[in-house]
Amino acid sequence: MANTFSQIYVQTVFAVENRMSLIRPEFKEDLNKYITGIVRNQREKLIS
Repeated sequence: MANTFSQIYVQTVFAVENRMSLIRPEFKEDLNKYITGIVRNQREKLIS
């Protein structure tokens, strides 16, 4: 099975009770960049 290919997708959802928006809009872009950096440093792909 030298040509076997596998792919696993992992979904991570950040949510709080009652779906309250606790991340202030002024921090949202920086937080997304920070999370993207962590994922890329782990040599993974961020889909969205």
